[in-house]
Amino acid sequence: MKRLLSVLALAGAFCFSAALPAYAQDKAADKPAAEAPAAAAPAAAAAPAAASATPTPAPTPNKGDTAWMLTSTALVLLMSVPALALFYGGLVRSKNMLSMLMQVFVTFSLITVLWCVYGYSLAFTEGNAYFGGLDRLFLKGTFDAMKGEFAMGTTFSKNTPMYELVFVAFQATFAAITCCLILGAVAERMKFSAVLIFMVIWFTFAYAPMAHMVWFWMGPDAYTDPKLVDELNSKAGLIWQWGALDFAGGTVVHINAGVAGLVGAYMLGKRIGYGKEAMSPHNLTMTMIGAAMLWFGWFGFNAGSALEANGTAALAFMNTFLATACAVLSWMFAEWMFKGKPSMLGAASGAVAGLVAITPAAGNVGIPGAFAIGLIVGPLCLWGVNGLKKMLNADDALDVFGVHALGGIFGALATGVFNSQELGGPGLVTDWVTAKVGSIPIMDQLLIQAKAVGVTVIWTAVVAFIAFKIADIIVGLRASEEVEREGLDINEHGESAYHM
Repeated sequence: MKRLLSVLALAGAFCFSAALPAYAQDKAADKPAAEAPAAAAPAAAAAPAAASATPTPAPTPNKGDTAWMLTSTALVLLMSVPALALFYGGLVRSKNMLSMLMQVFVTFSLITVLWCVYGYSLAFTEGNAYFGGLDRLFLKGTFDAMKGEFAMGTTFSKNTPMYELVFVAFQATFAAITCCLILGAVAERMKFSAVLIFMVIWFTFAYAPMAHMVWFWMGPDAYTDPKLVDELNSKAGLIWQWGALDFAGGTVVHINAGVAGLVGAYMLGKRIGYGKEAMSPHNLTMTMIGAAMLWFGWFGFNAGSALEANGTAALAFMNTFLATACAVLSWMFAEWMFKGKPSMLGAASGAVAGLVAITPAAGNVGIPGAFAIGLIVGPLCLWGVNGLKKMLNADDALDVFGVHALGGIFGALATGVFNSQELGGPGLVTDWVTAKVGSIPIMDQLLIQAKAVGVTVIWTAVVAFIAFKIADIIVGLRASEEVEREGLDINEHGESAYHM
């Protein structure tokens, strides 16, 4: 009966969340598909082009851009399943290996479904400064089956459309992996049913609004006249309006997930025997394989966020390649210096730290910035998973806060510094009407970046606390002591990862 109630509660939470925006679905249905706003890209909205007084042939998507974005989407999927699953799975004890794989696999699937039901609409359609609208519920309007027509969105370049469904799929992988990242902080002790209830709530009220605030705007094609600029800017997400730079998810993904993970670690409490019993990773070979696959898939994550197969994608690709290698070396040598031996775990952790830190900066800094970010973030996150972790006194099992939140905060702030053309950065578009590129004073941009970080930390912390609390009330957050000692694999899923 208790298990039945847990399943019913989980299903209820899923349906409730999916039905949240349904009160306005009829209104959205009455609106012609041609009028519904399309997707917004990270820093480039996919808003439909306004009807022209003089009919002109509509531009068509470039096949090379489309192929690159489909490939990037598949690469980001690989980052979660199997890369993150193997990375996290190798770090836990053998009795919890299967539960870690299961949590990542199912969370990714759950969020993908929710994204297509309402998450995409809340994140990437016109609404207010915090939430999008309801015009794309169940992806309505993205494809007209009767006419065989696909809705279009824009990229960073004027008159350069992309298929909206491609962008929907690309961003679905971002939403899903962000939720999966949180799992590392609460590993080895959280009930599977509680994980799913938490994810539904946190995704709806933390991820979707953060994506909207940081990445939604009306798109470059809308900026046709200087007189329209203020009006168009007012329709964008709050943090975009401030001018914050986040190329691929320093705030939306890493800080968002890292802070939520820390909240969860506090609310669940420490694992039984933490600090007294050995809790070493059971399979560092899997962790290394997972880290290597993360590095591989991250090229889709960062270079794909250019939304085109162009020079910006090349810059983001190279920065991701370089910063990660620098972070591997800087973490390893720092660990070697302070602990006496360089470890495989340290090298793999350094790679992830480098990938995290370069994410907001990938297409926003030059090669000098990639060198600096990679070299600094290694020792910084090494301190984060040792000194800072002790100061926080939380059992963040797989160091989600120390790597993702701390690395993401550093990367977001460093973006504000190294974006400057004086430091080899590409600068930013200062006038979308003319697409003019320039730089603003470093301290001004740094302050904007800091504000974006602050909002992200506060927003996700509050939502995470509420989401964990609701899950605790419905099914209870933590497995029993007996279950935890025996392992989640056999007790939660009736299976074992290994038979020896």
